[in-house]
Amino acid sequence: MAASRPLRLRPPRHHVDHRAVGWWHARAALLALPPVLVLGLLAWLIEPARFWLALPAGLLTVPGLAYLVIMPRWRYRVHRWETTGVAVYTRGGWFWEQSRIAPLARIQTVDTVRGPLERLFGLATVTVTTASARGALTIAGLDHRLAEEIAERLTEQAQAAENTTGDAT
Repeated sequence: MAASRPLRLRPPRHHVDHRAVGWWHARAALLALPPVLVLGLLAWLIEPARFWLALPAGLLTVPGLAYLVIMPRWRYRVHRWETTGVAVYTRGGWFWEQSRIAPLARIQTVDTVRGPLERLFGLATVTVTTASARGALTIAGLDHRLAEEIAERLTEQAQAAENTTGDAT
């Protein structure tokens, strides 16, 4: 068997689907808005505690709105993915960017996940599990049909890599 070229950690080529921005906005709204709304409603209903309930509501509003407005666009700029005939490349993160590469011969399982909000936006997440202590690689925010194609293709390529290298773990 010929010596294979070493894999290089490089930026992946593909952005996630543009609808991921809306999906991330919806997720951020579901996370940030309920505490502010509940505290605001309680402050309006309970006059003696109005200030003590309105204060935390106001303090949560600023970072919540910043998260709601900035995070989805930032994640779209950062999150990238690519699959090749030899590896899966991912890059993601929010405060800390993380780049990962998984050789096809190391892939153990490939899964797709579609939560309720992902289904609403026509998206899916591909999870590539390897024996790495760093955990699975995820590609979130893909068109659901593309995610199924990627999962199928990676499964076939990983099986072919296993058959040629004899290394499935």
